[in-house]
Amino acid sequence: MNSLTSINSPESIQSRFLNGRIPRFGPMLMIFARPALILLFNRLTLLLFLQLKIQNATVEVRNWSSVYGTLVDFGCLGLLFWLTKKEGIRLRDLIGFIKSKFTTDIFLGLCIFVIVFPVTIIGLGRLAMLIAYGNLNPTFPEATFIRTLPLLAVFYSRILWWPLWSVTEEMTYTGYALPRLITITKSTWLSVVIVSIFYSLQHCFLSIADFRYGFYTFLLFLPLAIALELIYLRIKRLPPLIIGHWLMDLASVLFLLQLR
Repeated sequence: MNSLTSINSPESIQSRFLNGRIPRFGPMLMIFARPALILLFNRLTLLLFLQLKIQNATVEVRNWSSVYGTLVDFGCLGLLFWLTKKEGIRLRDLIGFIKSKFTTDIFLGLCIFVIVFPVTIIGLGRLAMLIAYGNLNPTFPEATFIRTLPLLAVFYSRILWWPLWSVTEEMTYTGYALPRLITITKSTWLSVVIVSIFYSLQHCFLSIADFRYGFYTFLLFLPLAIALELIYLRIKRLPPLIIGHWLMDLASVLFLLQLR
């Protein structure tokens, strides 16, 4: 195995699984862990705000998702480090960066950002809105789309949050969970559906407002999650997805996050 991608190839994963180095619970642990950690740190942040007697704490906690979200990433990276160590591989092997393909990866990442992202989120987002709310002009809860933060928190979100968030998210669901779940279930489509559901579900816990908005958020991100998993199965490399995801999250903190 000379290339990093071969370490995370279906053949290599199958071999490690048969040798007992990949636990059956590993993929499900990771796809459960990320939304669970998001919910945990969301509620802990809310409790902190309530203790500090911050006004409108249930609204304020939605503003701070790009700050406490780093704790979620640390938790996921810790679990991934433990699981990859059991396999005898490195954490970075999940990414499979190949220097000779860097230019191609940038091009594919840009394509994901300018084609896949608008089609799935902006285009199909109106369908999600219609299903969840029954109309195309709903009134969304406060601080669900446009968020406001103090200066230092804005700097943190725009400089440090999104690079780690995007990489960890792709490593968790696409680099680790998906190919191993395919090996365990022997079903590509079942694995794509399971991973995509949890990939989408995590976003519901970032801005907990009400059930309808949570349902809308789930429907909004589901097509994108499915598209990203299918792209990975096609190109079999994670860097293009990370680059595309970087651009998506960077756009969100540049345009949907405002200075208070």
